[in-house]
Amino acid sequence: MASIEGTYVPNTQDWVRDQVETYERSGGTEARTFRDSGLPIIVITMRGVKTGHVRKTALMRTEHEGSYALVAGAGGAPNNPGWYYNIIASPSEVLIQDGPTPFRVTVREVTGDERALWWERAIAAFPGYIERQAKTSRVFPVLVASPQ
Repeated sequence: MASIEGTYVPNTQDWVRDQVETYERSGGTEARTFRDSGLPIIVITMRGVKTGHVRKTALMRTEHEGSYALVAGAGGAPNNPGWYYNIIASPSEVLIQDGPTPFRVTVREVTGDERALWWERAIAAFPGYIERQAKTSRVFPVLVASPQ
């Protein structure tokens, strides 16, 4: 099974930490959706850029032909989420768990027409991105994670 070596520091948000722990413990059979929305999530594992600790978060599942969009929406907050900077700093040291077993991915930020295409896929998977994007003047970064 793929893993990232180091000290794991759980997410500071209770609901994210609990969802990640339940998802992993159950092999992806429990805590599979974003709260009570019924919309599927994936678990992302990465290394913290400041501490070097292993970090995990749950993100909306947007998959296309084996690759995944990772939208740095942060609920419409004015700043990018911390996980975005972690991934940008070490784009080849990232795992995705979409089911029972995590796997290694390489991540890259997309722009232009490619971003527009992945943004449309992300909106189809989670229409709430539209409302969240309207809350802030920053444009949500879109990253694409592809299996290594």
